[in-house]
Amino acid sequence: MNTMSTTLPAGLITLADHEACAHHTLNANAWAYFSGGAADEFTLHANPRAWNQWQLLPRVLRPLAGGHSHVQLLGRTLAHPIMLAPVAYQRMAHPDGEIATALAAAAQQAGLILSTQASTPLEDVAAAIRDDPERGPLWLQLYLQTDRGHTLELVQRAERAGYEAVVLTVDAPIHGSRDRERRAQFRLPADISAVNLAGFGKAAAAQGSHTLFDGLLTHAPTWDDVAWLQTQTRLPLLLKGILHPDDARQAAALQVAGIVVSNHGGRTLDTTPATAVMLPRIADAVQGALPLLVDGGIRRGTDVLKAIALGASAVLVGRPYIYGLANAGALGVAHVLRLLRDELDIAMALTGCRTLADAGRQLLVTT
Repeated sequence: MNTMSTTLPAGLITLADHEACAHHTLNANAWAYFSGGAADEFTLHANPRAWNQWQLLPRVLRPLAGGHSHVQLLGRTLAHPIMLAPVAYQRMAHPDGEIATALAAAAQQAGLILSTQASTPLEDVAAAIRDDPERGPLWLQLYLQTDRGHTLELVQRAERAGYEAVVLTVDAPIHGSRDRERRAQFRLPADISAVNLAGFGKAAAAQGSHTLFDGLLTHAPTWDDVAWLQTQTRLPLLLKGILHPDDARQAAALQVAGIVVSNHGGRTLDTTPATAVMLPRIADAVQGALPLLVDGGIRRGTDVLKAIALGASAVLVGRPYIYGLANAGALGVAHVLRLLRDELDIAMALTGCRTLADAGRQLLVTT
């Protein structure tokens, strides 16, 4: 697709339309990577269904003048609670990759979390939007590297480039069993790589009787690594990939800056609970001790409002904006965000929410 495209393909009215269009736009290799999940993909499909189990209960004749969707998060006022989740190798979806995504996020005042495995240098992404006064927050997603020096290098680069927080992914010490990728014989294109990890190499495997647990998992991060990382950066540290209430309580005890309730979009362990199921349980566990964000299956503005009502401060979307990127570059990403923003505003008005502070569990019923 022409990287300078300024028009959307015809018929894109919903996020589902973007997905259907991207299925034809992306090649089989990229489609398997971006759209697939782990194993039988039960969790992948459960995530969006779970939001539909919650139903919105309208309120009428309530004062709505002066309403807005602003939220407070980590000391900033956000125009709305929709952020872009970290997704690797975006140049597989469109030649402009992460730069296009960043420009679209800034144009729609959405927060952006850049993947450690981005296919564009983190400094270039930051430079593209850093000076835009209307943009949302810019955070770096981090996988702990086996060499702590490499982890520190990434964090220090993020600090110098102007990133405002670090989001540590904690639910993927290894890849999930992704059958769809294996069937497609997925391979990264020769001109695409995790450029921010260049030169880091791979850890030597430890010796032992169990290939996985005595090998790769000898380097798996622990709570001690989280505590260590907190001492190494001035940036707020959030943990992404929390599903168990006990893990949420432990994160709160460490006084991390926030939690992303996530099952990695169904890409790691299949048959885990949907995030819409676990979000209220984690909210009950931490009792407002730290901000909660949530991802997994957000496809409508009504889903965003439900997430806020269940205790989230903000939501992350992943696959939908990648489909928008594949369809029309930065314009496609901006369109996905605009659809969600407009649908959120409509849902707020029709449930009598002048602001998101009015959205609580009293708005919801479940079947």
